[in-house]
Amino acid sequence: MKKIVYAALILALLIGCMSVLSGCGSSDTLTLNVYNWGEYISDGSEGSFNTVKEFENWYKETYGQAIKVNYSTFASCEDMYAKLSSGAVSYDVIIPSDYMIARMREENMLTPLNFDNIPNYENINEDFRGLYYDPDNMYTVPYTYGVVGIIYDANVVDESDAGDWDLMWNEKYAGNILQFNNPRDGFGTAQYKLGLDVNSTDHAEWDRALEELKAQNNLVKSYVMDEIYNMMESGEAAIGAYYAGDYFTMLDNQSENVDLQFYYPERTNYFVDAMCIPTCCRNKDLAEIFINYMLSPEPAIANAEYIYYASPNSAVYEDEGYIEDLGEETMSILYPEIDFREQYNKYAYKTLDADMLAYLTSLWETLKIS
Repeated sequence: MKKIVYAALILALLIGCMSVLSGCGSSDTLTLNVYNWGEYISDGSEGSFNTVKEFENWYKETYGQAIKVNYSTFASCEDMYAKLSSGAVSYDVIIPSDYMIARMREENMLTPLNFDNIPNYENINEDFRGLYYDPDNMYTVPYTYGVVGIIYDANVVDESDAGDWDLMWNEKYAGNILQFNNPRDGFGTAQYKLGLDVNSTDHAEWDRALEELKAQNNLVKSYVMDEIYNMMESGEAAIGAYYAGDYFTMLDNQSENVDLQFYYPERTNYFVDAMCIPTCCRNKDLAEIFINYMLSPEPAIANAEYIYYASPNSAVYEDEGYIEDLGEETMSILYPEIDFREQYNKYAYKTLDADMLAYLTSLWETLKIS
């Protein structure tokens, strides 16, 4: 197997790459282009495992071939989709969220995986296979999963006000509230609050959510994605909805005058982010080798510990050292005692058709200029 993969990689190198993003640095070095969320991999900071560097070292030792990983990040799935659909760039591995994976699969933007090159896939829990975005397990390898919750500063927010989505509409905290800066998550907060279907095809229901977001608009300090980290950690804002794993990153970095707390609303988004290979990939075998490496115990555990997201990988969640390092309280938030598959099927974002996507975009533009 190694000889076959090595020959394929050499052939790809000889053919050459046309774009800067997917081009080869030299005749002796292969290039892999990875596109991921920000703050979503163990990067060597503060003595952590440097996943990208270690993969480069591992590959050189294993295959006798130098490799360079070009690692770049996106702030939202919509940004990633726009960049890839433009055709102006090429990436070999991407790590989007489930609803965007479903859209890209339907638009033939993903390449089927050769699981012979990904034997570590056996570590993926059965609960995370055959989900709606990849029902036949052809295109994806789950990387992380989790639940959206509300983060708040207990030094500013009264405990009695916490507990559901209403906190983000509480006029008492006007100017202290952060809202998602992407339409799917932004509208989701209003839809969950109102008890609406986040995958509705009824324009009237989306209109109701828009009115709810308009009512919140004057209370919102800023619409954010990764900016939420600094703003919550520093105390610049006191309330924001975000992904559970990121709460712990903020908790680690909070200022002395900040006391961040977290809770799950009853209705909220359950999500899975997964590794995929887009059709613009220039080196599929190499991309699959990278995905398989990401599933192996050392990098998988390091990444899970660094980003604080729940892992569907048994090499992670069954590791005693990982459980001990995170501690009981953290494990209870990241791995709540729920039927994740049931909740996921009930509340997760599904693919919206072209009409609903266009309508959602128009509503979001209306909100942002209101």
